[in-house]
Amino acid sequence: MPYQRVRLISGRGPAASQFADALRGLAVDAADRIYAVGDSAVKVFSPEGELVGLWQTERAGWAIAVAKDRTVFVGQTDQAQLFDPAGHLTQTWKDPQRLGLPTAVGLCGEHVLVADAKDRCIRCYDLDGRFRHSIGGAGRMRGFLIPNGHLDLTVDADGVLHVPNPGKHRVERYDLSGRLLGQFGRFDGTDPAGFSGCCNPTNIALLPSGQVVVTEKAPPRIKVYEADGRLLELFGQDDFDPRCKNMDVAADSRGRVYVVDTIRLHICVFAPAEAQDATSRPATREGQPR
Repeated sequence: MPYQRVRLISGRGPAASQFADALRGLAVDAADRIYAVGDSAVKVFSPEGELVGLWQTERAGWAIAVAKDRTVFVGQTDQAQLFDPAGHLTQTWKDPQRLGLPTAVGLCGEHVLVADAKDRCIRCYDLDGRFRHSIGGAGRMRGFLIPNGHLDLTVDADGVLHVPNPGKHRVERYDLSGRLLGQFGRFDGTDPAGFSGCCNPTNIALLPSGQVVVTEKAPPRIKVYEADGRLLELFGQDDFDPRCKNMDVAADSRGRVYVVDTIRLHICVFAPAEAQDATSRPATREGQPR
């Protein structure tokens, strides 16, 4: 099912809908609203790309997730902050020993999973911010292999974690206790089904179908796999600044894929051919908000 870029959202610039220095994390809620975190702010966009919410965070945000009740979790250096749907701060979890660099947040039931790139493992908390245990730090490598200094994760409705391990050129699956359930991927510099370079894939999301979406660097691009590792689609090779890396990715209820251009600071929106509707407007020019 071919994917096509249908829209650009945000971009680098001074407008309220844009980011001045950094755009790092994405999340999509049940109504397909897009939450972006960068600089020291959260910006919320409608499915059509219009800015509908904006609030500040205490520190620069690295990662974002949205719960079913629309509580927003923002990972920041040494801490996580929680906001209500209107952007009012409700909690701050300070844990410098375990949240040194929280580059991803995943939610499942009573569990909050935070990827700590500083210690190269995943921290599991309850909804009140009480630490439970770590995942991925007890093996021979003492953590995930992340030469880029970035660790990502996503969690499905069954509580299975999907984690890129870029130094091993694969995607790994874990249960909530940290037990390895399976993996796919291999190093290959010529076959698109494999992962090339020193360290790919870097970021991950799941489509409603359960298919796995990953982003890569050098060159920046997007791939869609079946859960068993069979490559289905490769796209986006010409849509990003070639210097992009650690491009966060999210997907909505209609199978649209949202990816951060970490240099131009816009969100690229891709839609599968069968989901592109007549009301989709052409992609905007670089850096201009929708």
